Amino acid sequence: MLGVIATVLLGLPAALAQGSTCCRALQEAGLAHVLYPNSTDYADRTASYWSVSAQLAPSCMVQPTSTSDVVQVVNTLVKSASCSSTKFAVRSGGHTVWAGSNNINDGVTVDLGLMMDVTLDKNSSVASIQPGARWMHVYGALDPEGWTVPGGRAGSVGVPGFLTGGGNSFFTAKKGFACDNVKNFELVTANGDVVNANADENPKLWQALKGGSGANFGIVTRFDMFAFPTGNLWGGTATYNKSATAQQIAAYVKWTDNVVNYPDGSSIIFWSYLPALSDIVILAAYEDTTGNEAPAGFDDFMAIPRMADTLRIASHKELTDELEQATGYRDIWFTMTFANDAEIFTKIVELNEAFVNEWKSTSDDPDFITQCMFQSIPTIFAKHSVERGGNVMGLDKEDRNAIMLLFNIAVKTADQELIARPLLRSYGEKMQQFADSKKGLVSWQFLNYADAYQDPLASYGPDNVEKIRAVAKMFDPQGVFQTKAPGGFKISRVGASTGAGVAKDALLGGVGENVEVVGNLSEA
Repeated sequence: MLGVIATVLLGLPAALAQGSTCCRALQEAGLAHVLYPNSTDYADRTASYWSVSAQLAPSCMVQPTSTSDVVQVVNTLVKSASCSSTKFAVRSGGHTVWAGSNNINDGVTVDLGLMMDVTLDKNSSVASIQPGARWMHVYGALDPEGWTVPGGRAGSVGVPGFLTGGGNSFFTAKKGFACDNVKNFELVTANGDVVNANADENPKLWQALKGGSGANFGIVTRFDMFAFPTGNLWGGTATYNKSATAQQIAAYVKWTDNVVNYPDGSSIIFWSYLPALSDIVILAAYEDTTGNEAPAGFDDFMAIPRMADTLRIASHKELTDELEQATGYRDIWFTMTFANDAEIFTKIVELNEAFVNEWKSTSDDPDFITQCMFQSIPTIFAKHSVERGGNVMGLDKEDRNAIMLLFNIAVKTADQELIARPLLRSYGEKMQQFADSKKGLVSWQFLNYADAYQDPLASYGPDNVEKIRAVAKMFDPQGVFQTKAPGGFKISRVGASTGAGVAKDALLGGVGENVEVVGNLSEA
């Protein structure tokens, strides 16, 4: 560890000098919005990252306002001698939790936050969305028109990461994953070319962008999504005592098998430790996308006594606004998928409580939040994906109804993150091992929920890995987005025994360059 620290610190001045030179080159190229440290705008954009873990310190941020600006940014970063050794990151919504995923130390962060336009063409049933938009902006524009698209279920989530990572929405059981509802992607490649990817033009790129992460191909500058008319939804949240665990698990296993018969519904269940209560409670988000109030598909859930609920008729935006999570924490995530099996489900909930109890005995700070969140992944989801042209996530090969887990903790300090990260990972691996012992472990991992040490692209299967690899080579033959833009899940690192781009911030609390960590953080 001391050797890593010394290397990072010794390299700091040179990295800063190169980064500053590149920042000046971006200004000289005519880009009007280059933000430097110690400016208010820079500080505000840093603070706008959802997870504190992702709040790094680039030499500057550059904010393009149009596709042509993005072309100029890419050409400068890739072709200018002043930027020859400067690495960069690409940030849209900034909701990915881990350090280095969407930000960088000492390099340049391309911040798409000024590109937020959302336009609706009712004649073609297409909503065109720029990459700086978050879902709150999308629904805010479409709801008044009586239209919507399948998108994020928390308004602060950014559009690009959500869509190119797959995207699970309220509408997945009817329309497939959110990525399956992208008619066309507009992409700026490493060569500065602007290309479109759709069923007719660059169809292999179109498929690869649906789950393969835009970080492997270039910068997406517009998403054209299939839109549709809609009214209000029914839904909200319900709170239960954890003593209802057995009832909830039984109801959710039944729900998962019934999704094919009730595609209008959406249900998310999570066991969450809340500091205000100093205990775990069960929270649930229910939605009926047609606006039917408490329809029969929810009967088993409605029969369980609730402590409180907010269930009502409301707009798409109002329901996603309600599902926002607390900011100001350092967030550590883990995801896995398992067969729809009550025994495995029960064991995961038990391990979650054991994790919470161990953390309470380890940390002297009571201000932390955990979630052990479950979402149905029935086979009907992938069938819709195939019908809509296919994606690269590989779920079409899964013949069992499954459940996806997001297991996470939010803590306040870098020291706590260093301790919590290997502990949460160890419990996540226990969950996987138990599911595997019951022949119920599904290999697929949801990229949108994976933390840096996971390898979601590999979980798509070898055929899809090769598809993504081939497309990345086709549109970025020099591997610029594999090496010069190190953040995110890279196809070039699939199967590597590394932290997949874990930034030093997770190790050192904010000093020096991004470093790639070999092995577990607990071993570094």
